Amino acid sequence: METTTPLIMEKTSEKNTAAFTHLSTLSQYIIPFGNYIFPLIIWTNYKDRSEFADHHGKQALNFQLSLLLYTLILALIAIPIFVSVILQNIPLEAVFNDHDFVIRNFDFQSHIGMLSVGITSVVLFGLLKFVEFFLVIYATIKASNGELYKYPLTIPFIK
Repeated sequence: METTTPLIMEKTSEKNTAAFTHLSTLSQYIIPFGNYIFPLIIWTNYKDRSEFADHHGKQALNFQLSLLLYTLILALIAIPIFVSVILQNIPLEAVFNDHDFVIRNFDFQSHIGMLSVGITSVVLFGLLKFVEFFLVIYATIKASNGELYKYPLTIPFIK
């Protein structure tokens, strides 16, 4: 007995709509917040017409919202660490009294633990964006093949 991935037989227009919903999230590289705006527009227009497009629209939006949450968490970790390490190494009298100042004796060793956490957060953010790109392409292919797809590590904000 052979098992295969279940295919949902959908009309070509529904498959194209679902695939385009996923692809529209890549507009973030051209238009700010395009990864939320365009999938939301497509999903709201087609959610009542097609169960298939409804599923993929929710998945695309939930994935983007989950990535936003993960990004905010990483930023809330990394930014204060880097700001505090830099501010601890800049003499304030040089900032207020001189126009030119040189950071001397920048002390990495006493802050290596905090810097490691900050750098790890930045690396995780880069990895998150890298994985996002390929998961969006994978979800687009699945949708165009008429298959239901769920992104990994996605919080179901829209049910």
